[in-house]
Amino acid sequence: MSKVKKLYQELLKKYGKQGWWPVIRRLESFYHPGDYAVPKTEEEKFQIAIGAILAQNTNWKNAETALLNLYRAGMLKKEKLTAASEFEIANLIRPSGYYNQKTRKIKEFVKHCPSMNNGKSMEELRSHLLSIRGLGPETADSILLYAYKKPIFVIDAYTRRFCEEHGLSVDGDYDDHREFFESNLRKDYRVFNEYHALIVRWGKENKLKE
Repeated sequence: MSKVKKLYQELLKKYGKQGWWPVIRRLESFYHPGDYAVPKTEEEKFQIAIGAILAQNTNWKNAETALLNLYRAGMLKKEKLTAASEFEIANLIRPSGYYNQKTRKIKEFVKHCPSMNNGKSMEELRSHLLSIRGLGPETADSILLYAYKKPIFVIDAYTRRFCEEHGLSVDGDYDDHREFFESNLRKDYRVFNEYHALIVRWGKENKLKE
């Protein structure tokens, strides 16, 4: 067993299945440990995509508060966000920080986002998402993995620190790190989903900054 797989098993044994990415149901975040069928609806997929944008440069608690504000206002739908003014959106997502920038990113996303139910390949979808202003690799890949259920590994600050702390020798940029994990694991979105979520849990337990 490779070291990458061994570390995955150790994290899973220690923390258990995470049920990440949570979706909103009945005005609260719904975690779903072991249920990789979530998100089950187009609305839930869209929630995750908007949540990935809100989570940029902040912690999940702040992003979640902003997401719940949109949900309570009945704004967490593509047509509602399209019709809303930037002022309305910014006011609701203020807890996530950088709210003016994120409002513009949300506006760009709802204008150009591909259908959540389509036959495009992962490469085509990734290229499309990266062409949307305001979406970098981490955000695009989070949307692909958690909303579209595509087998792509998300790299963030926690992942890079995890590699350093556990002696996983990875040199290079974002895609070098992503390809390292993907080449050492079974190409299954459920594995990538759980492993990334466990690394985030590890990072938080060790009080690492996002």
